[in-house]
Amino acid sequence: MILRAGAGLTIRTLPLGQAMANCYVLTAPAAAGWAADDCWVVDPGEAPQDLLDLLEANKLNVRRIVLTHGHGDHIGGCGEVKALFPRALLTVPAADANMLESPMANLSGFFGMPITAPPAQELLQPDQTLSMGELSWRVLDLAGHSPGGSGYYCKQAEVALTGDALFAGSVGRTDLPGGDHQRLLANIQRHLLSLPDATRILPGHGPPSTIGAQRRDNPFLQF
Repeated sequence: MILRAGAGLTIRTLPLGQAMANCYVLTAPAAAGWAADDCWVVDPGEAPQDLLDLLEANKLNVRRIVLTHGHGDHIGGCGEVKALFPRALLTVPAADANMLESPMANLSGFFGMPITAPPAQELLQPDQTLSMGELSWRVLDLAGHSPGGSGYYCKQAEVALTGDALFAGSVGRTDLPGGDHQRLLANIQRHLLSLPDATRILPGHGPPSTIGAQRRDNPFLQF
């Protein structure tokens, strides 16, 4: 699926692996220090061949690999992307950085499919800003599904990447190690429901939605 968002942002979505985790490929208009074929890859999950094929077919250059959190189904393709684009910066929420190299920490070991990824190169804290050409992305604290779960909000494009915190009609599970249901709901209320209703949300699984639709219809958010 290809989404044309505001400010010239283009978002390609690829569900990857057995968990059908959404991987996003983001491109933006050329600007100083940013070329038209530059991109970010967000959450390259396991079995990433479709992603690698898309990058090759569109002759894209990966500048950053951005993770919303460290669970195995969202990090499984990091090694393959790094192998093809060794200069791509692996950007990770600081509190989840330990998960990348430990199948038990990223929970894949519990399911008999141990997954690892290269070590983080850039550690993120909430409220940091990442630049993509002329676009700015604010790091949102969405911890609760995992200790460091994060979202990324681009005001110019009216888009929020919500990882496994908020889905269309649901929220992330918190019954796994490191989960905290009350923390997750508090962060969703504070950092997502405070965004404009028209903001598109792009979750870690399933279809996109908007903040307004989730505020109105999501049964987990009827505080």
